[in-house]
Amino acid sequence: MVIAPMLEHMFQLPLPFAEKLLRPVIVYLVLVLLLRLFGKRELAQLNPFDLVVLLSLSNTVQNAIIGDDNSVTGGVIGAVGLLGINWIVVRVLFRSPRLTRMLEGRAAVLIRDGQIDRKAIERESLTHAELIEVIHRQGFEHLHDVKRCELEPNGTFYIEPFDPSIADKRHKELVDRLEALTKEIALLRPLKARE
Repeated sequence: MVIAPMLEHMFQLPLPFAEKLLRPVIVYLVLVLLLRLFGKRELAQLNPFDLVVLLSLSNTVQNAIIGDDNSVTGGVIGAVGLLGINWIVVRVLFRSPRLTRMLEGRAAVLIRDGQIDRKAIERESLTHAELIEVIHRQGFEHLHDVKRCELEPNGTFYIEPFDPSIADKRHKELVDRLEALTKEIALLRPLKARE
């Protein structure tokens, strides 16, 4: 029977169960702390260098998570550990906005009134060219079109224009027309009731 030794090899745990659960929890917490220390930029944009670092990072911590274990059971326990600690952290942060702000940090204002905050982009390790690329991707041609640009703690960019966008202007026009039609209909109702 070749199947029995194969199944035993696939599912046998060379490490204790508690260690298999503790390893991914420790690695997860360390990675969250390191990403917090190294900044929002790692989440914001993946240039080729950042991509190489993140891919290498996953390979680097793999053995720390699973140890000397290539079993299916060990992989499943490691995955459960990672998903479990993530679920706990998300629940705790949901219930504690103060802790969320402390762990995630605050948004960094990169552009104010069309002017780049040089200290802020330096602190976030963004180049001028990368910031220009961000505003172009959001549909802005020039810095002076941007009233405010923030790098949010989750790595996304919030950009506020000086003037309303074309879509905002069209939306306002549509709402104004709907309100005018509503008023006209309201005026017509008494006339119809008299007939």
